Amino acid sequence: MLIKLEKIQKKCASSITTILKVALLTASITHASTTFAGSLSYIQAEQSILQDSYSSQASQAFQQASQLEADAVKGLGLPRIDFNVRAYAFHNEVDIPLNSFKNNLEQTLSQGINDRIDQTNLPPNISYPLKDGLNQTIHNGVGLFPDSANVVLEDQVVRPTVSVLMPLYTGGLTSSAKEVANIKAQRSQLTTKQQQDLQRLEIIQAYFNTQLQKQLLNSSYSNFNAMQTHYSNALKLEQQGFISKGQRMQFEVAKNNAERLEQNAEANFRSSLFQLNNLLQSSQITDLTTPLFVNSVQSQSLNTLLKTYQDQSTLIRKMQMDTQLANANVKVQSAAKKPNLFAFGEYSLDEKQNWIVGVVARYNLFSGIDKNKSIQAAELQRYASELLTERTKQEIENIIYKSYSEMASAQRSQQLIQQNMLAAQENLRIQTLSFKEDMGTATQVIDAQNALNGLKSEMALNAYKYVISLATLLQSHGSIDQFQNYVNQSQTNYIR
Repeated sequence: MLIKLEKIQKKCASSITTILKVALLTASITHASTTFAGSLSYIQAEQSILQDSYSSQASQAFQQASQLEADAVKGLGLPRIDFNVRAYAFHNEVDIPLNSFKNNLEQTLSQGINDRIDQTNLPPNISYPLKDGLNQTIHNGVGLFPDSANVVLEDQVVRPTVSVLMPLYTGGLTSSAKEVANIKAQRSQLTTKQQQDLQRLEIIQAYFNTQLQKQLLNSSYSNFNAMQTHYSNALKLEQQGFISKGQRMQFEVAKNNAERLEQNAEANFRSSLFQLNNLLQSSQITDLTTPLFVNSVQSQSLNTLLKTYQDQSTLIRKMQMDTQLANANVKVQSAAKKPNLFAFGEYSLDEKQNWIVGVVARYNLFSGIDKNKSIQAAELQRYASELLTERTKQEIENIIYKSYSEMASAQRSQQLIQQNMLAAQENLRIQTLSFKEDMGTATQVIDAQNALNGLKSEMALNAYKYVISLATLLQSHGSIDQFQNYVNQSQTNYIR
């Protein structure tokens, strides 16, 4: 019996491993904050974790931030208008040479005196000495001026201005920046949906694992009660002399083993129930109203799922947007090689009302950065993103195929287990009667009881395997939000 339960638990662990593979493709999970009292359905649990969890609120905040960033850059390319106030004081000291000034002054004065003397028509013997004397006097007077002058300028200025700068051509940098912001905003929406899908997967695992542990506990409790009844009957038969002490002790050992398994099952159930309460930030959930289930028919074919997952999967759509971002980065790097053209203007608001307008053309000749290699790097990043997207598609297709196969296997197993349950119940009845009539052994009765209990446990484990495979399939396909429809689907077997 212990060996069989270990095999069944290994199958369950395999299903959980599949979930973890999917979880590695998504973001990390935080806990919800809703408090419940008493019973809880799966739909209530899902609504709670989607609406009130910290991770949901964080994702919404990130999404709003990305949208605001996209809205913030919508005005790129419009004129930039600034109000400027310059307040400054300055001190300037300069030496001005005066030689040229002195020569010009001397020549001008001498020429003027000579012209006036010539106009008086004085005799040459008088005019020439007079000119020489006056010119010498002017020369001596100008010579009194220094050869240079030291000038000091000081002032304090407060100058308000209005300036305008408008890009006329940026090589595509402005449009690329807007494109990047819009893609990030759309990607953030997908991140929010991806986070919600992963939360659905987590609550499915936690909720139905608790139901599984409850079913295993009920099965163990039922087995313990049955073994206790067998032991009581064996004790009476021993006292009446119909069986030996050794046969009676076989039932005692089986009863003790059943009690140990029942205690372990109770501990596992309490642990899973605590985890569910903790996940939903509650401490009062004691009863789960949505049982484990197995749908009798498949609602979608495998081929349909493989053909449609690319349009549904948030992971694939996010990776496709990563490729778009890489492509936009190629445009940004290419724009860095092109010239920029700006129009500018400035108007002074003081009493002088000075103004200036013009156009600036800028083309970088050298910056220390190899722009061609930057473009090549951006193109390689885009190529790598495309390859990773294709590889992820392969992984998702593998998970879809495996999950679908496990679902189909669980559905077939459900039918066989139901048939075996009837046979096991009948076999236990026969072995019990045979033992009472001294035509069977204690081992046969114990084996028959363990076989029946094992089938009950296996039915619960098989239903859990089906639920996890279904959730993994829908998560990979991108339609895990449709899980509720499978819970209430017609032609469904519930494990209560």
